[in-house]
Amino acid sequence: MKQKIYNTLYGAIVADALGVPVEFTSREERKAKPVIDMIGYGTYNLPKGSWSDDSSMMLCLAESIGRLKILDYDDIMKNFSAWFIESKFTPDGKLFDIGGSCRKSIMNYLMGVSALECGQRSEFDNGNGSLMRIAPLPLYLFYVCGTNAGENFELVHNISSLTHRHAISLIGCDIYTAIMFEILEETPKEDLLKRALPVVGSYVRNHPEYSDALSKYDRIIHQSFTELPESEIKSSGYIVDTLEAALWCFLTTNNYKDCVLKAVNLGSDTDTVACIAGSIAGLYYGDIPSDWIDAIRNKKTVDKIIDKFSNTICKLLK
Repeated sequence: MKQKIYNTLYGAIVADALGVPVEFTSREERKAKPVIDMIGYGTYNLPKGSWSDDSSMMLCLAESIGRLKILDYDDIMKNFSAWFIESKFTPDGKLFDIGGSCRKSIMNYLMGVSALECGQRSEFDNGNGSLMRIAPLPLYLFYVCGTNAGENFELVHNISSLTHRHAISLIGCDIYTAIMFEILEETPKEDLLKRALPVVGSYVRNHPEYSDALSKYDRIIHQSFTELPESEIKSSGYIVDTLEAALWCFLTTNNYKDCVLKAVNLGSDTDTVACIAGSIAGLYYGDIPSDWIDAIRNKKTVDKIIDKFSNTICKLLK
């Protein structure tokens, strides 16, 4: 279990760091000069192994659960605020990137809005900011809360709603969580979508207010999703595009390294697409290149948070 947690979270962080130097570059640029290894500088002029807001906010969530042993929405928002205001949970004590919806939501919290009311709720607030950081949640829910993914979707919604409250974001996080549950259940890769998506569909049938949001993910539901050519895969910051791209990279490759490099080389929102793909591939395959893990900056903080999170889950299982 500890190894699965380690592989999931490091899978995300390593992939995030692979994407940071080329974030916002075009697919054409990546085809001309593909990323084949961990590099530094580029977009943010940061050393090799620097991770972004994706991993910072993910570590905020993991640290809170690890320390308190429960989901405490105020505490998670306090961690987000410490990251935003004090640059905690960063590679080198400097915040260099934050999404607009996350910024507005944290500002809401700092101005006294209750944690679950802070998130942005318009259809224009469906960036990938809640999906990018949610990887610790399915691990906690699976090992501690048990049952199936669908019985935990309200908790998934609460964690997303700290920053992203629109139904499209909530359903995207549901789909991700259901897939991670199936991987934890050791479902074969070719059956992951066939097993996970009906769980989300069943939930939506009982909560029809989410039916329009689920329809945005129709391409993932379609049997020929993995046969789509790269030209039809968008790697933007819109949560639907991001989840599609991450799943497509995972389902059309056979190991962690190929999956995350494929994600980075789609261009555009390289760090986040790779981060999400990396968490899935990390959990499914493991086998993250050790030299990439060793290159991660502020590894002492990362290891401390992951160790505390995994130790807490072990204790809660007893």
